[in-house]
Amino acid sequence: MEPLVLTEANFEAEVERYDGLAVIDFWAPWCGPCRMFSPIIDEIAADPPAGIKVCKVNVDEQPGLAVRYQVMSIPTLLLVKGGRAVATSVGFQDKKAVLALIEKHR
Repeated sequence: MEPLVLTEANFEAEVERYDGLAVIDFWAPWCGPCRMFSPIIDEIAADPPAGIKVCKVNVDEQPGLAVRYQVMSIPTLLLVKGGRAVATSVGFQDKKAVLALIEKHR
């Protein structure tokens, strides 16, 4: 399974109304660290931990979502549970670190 692409149109239904944990990668195609981070997010999305929804937001296409969650640098990983942001991580992370962050906030 691939990460769910989030837009202003589907964000409320897919994230804000979701009771589980949504892991959201804010990225842009021109961002080098984002391109390094993307395969890790794709790998987690392919076999996500139970109850986890893995998503991506292209900040160039969805600037309103980036502003709403105060994303100033990319890549930014945002964890949202029950409609509330519970954790943020800025910059490249390895898979082990991402999975540890997810586990902490499940």
